[in-house]
Amino acid sequence: MPPISLDEPTGRYLSFAEREEIALLRVQEIGVREIARRIGRDAGTISRELRRNAATRSGKSVYRALVAQWKAQQAAKRPKTAKLAGDDRLREYVQERLAGGVRRPDGTIVTGPKVPAWKGLNKPHRQDRRWATAWSPEQISHRLHADFPDDESMRISHEAIYQALFIQGRGALKRELVTCLRTGRALRTPRARSQNKPQGHVTADVVLSERPAEAGDRAVPGHWEGDLIIGTGRSAIGTLVERSSRSILLVHLPRLEGWGENPPVKNGPSLGGYGAIAMNAALMTSMTQLPEQLRKTLTWDRGKELSGHAQFALETGTKVFFADPHSPWQRPTNENTNGLLRQYFPKGTDLSRWSSTDLEAVAMAINNRPRKTLGWRTPAEVFEEQLRSLQQPGVATTG
Repeated sequence: MPPISLDEPTGRYLSFAEREEIALLRVQEIGVREIARRIGRDAGTISRELRRNAATRSGKSVYRALVAQWKAQQAAKRPKTAKLAGDDRLREYVQERLAGGVRRPDGTIVTGPKVPAWKGLNKPHRQDRRWATAWSPEQISHRLHADFPDDESMRISHEAIYQALFIQGRGALKRELVTCLRTGRALRTPRARSQNKPQGHVTADVVLSERPAEAGDRAVPGHWEGDLIIGTGRSAIGTLVERSSRSILLVHLPRLEGWGENPPVKNGPSLGGYGAIAMNAALMTSMTQLPEQLRKTLTWDRGKELSGHAQFALETGTKVFFADPHSPWQRPTNENTNGLLRQYFPKGTDLSRWSSTDLEAVAMAINNRPRKTLGWRTPAEVFEEQLRSLQQPGVATTG
């Protein structure tokens, strides 16, 4: 970057004349918003200027134009050493969270599926990416406050981590760690998402408007959202996520006997693994592992794979409701979770090759990552609290 000069006003940065005006108005005890109106700047700009560039040698914060101009010029000098490049301890922490292994409660490492080695290219759209814990930069940034509450040196913004990965010349982190990010892309570009959603026949008593009001309140556990992630060759994996704890269950849907050998039969059984009968059986296996109080409702997309929902509700006691057509925002937790899972199960790949053990390992990885919406706790921690509350004697539950 070329050096920035603050000697002459450019419009983007505060000039020395503006800083003198701020100092004079500040002496008169005029508020920040009024100062901003008088000099034609945003109130946030004035507030940041008073906080960053005030003189502090006397033991208290006093704004002086000359000192503020000198501080601004020092901060504008380039090139500047990246924080991760100059702090080995912080860099090791960030790299470990980006590429560290998943561990079971007893401390043993979950190896996970084997994937091809990274070759330095853009994300492989039709191959599996690196399997790792893969905390996001924002998760790492906020987790530092919990792990080092009294150490101000262990602080870094998520944007600084992204710049260390993506921007040439600020590469304090290993370049191949971009494959550990959820998107896996080497450039920061938006990704288009499909808008087509399958529909199925849904009766009036199982539409979303009939779902109990408590299901919309995340304070009450036991309400789930579900859907499929689809791969090539009619392969799929079922995803279930609990709305309160964001804990996920992955449903193994292996192909049935005869798939790929017999020609497809119109209106015949689906051999891909997610027909109505196979779907019901797999969902019941997953849901019945939970306590009855934690499987109250299930909100699904309008796919035909759950056309046997009445039998499923009868067997498990879990009431099934369907979102409105073309309305994925009515299942926001599941849609977000499916996006996270695409890090492990990329589009355009065969999902039938993953075993139930592999799916369990992936679910463990997601459930043990801190989430911003949970106050940087992990879904596993919140789910464990829910289980403990059910086991306490005398606790009232709503079935």
